[in-house]
Amino acid sequence: MGLCRNLDKVLPAKVDGERRADPEPASALTAGWGSPAIILRCGVPQPPKMIDPKVADGRDPDAVAGGVNGVDWLMEKQDGGGYLFTTANREAYVEVRAPEGVDSSGVLIDLAAAVKKAIPEGIAS
Repeated sequence: MGLCRNLDKVLPAKVDGERRADPEPASALTAGWGSPAIILRCGVPQPPKMIDPKVADGRDPDAVAGGVNGVDWLMEKQDGGGYLFTTANREAYVEVRAPEGVDSSGVLIDLAAAVKKAIPEGIAS
């Protein structure tokens, strides 16, 4: 997962104003910020909702596709609050969990430059 190692090297020290505090055990595939933690995982499988036609045409109220600062994301509302975001149209899938009460748009804005730099546009295999 060279792309994920590259992403780990360019991730910001702060996301949504929270300092980086990676989960244990340490891995280039995961990163975290704040408490409750915003968690990023790189190299995850394609989420099933990404190919669900109800999401593409806006009929799924709990999943929406959209872009932030040049990065396309699938946004899924989570049971108990918070959101799960997964990159789309990139050579690796990157998942970000934002707990309830976190400004998810701020999270995606803060992560966009790193994702664009480390994970090229394309189709994940």
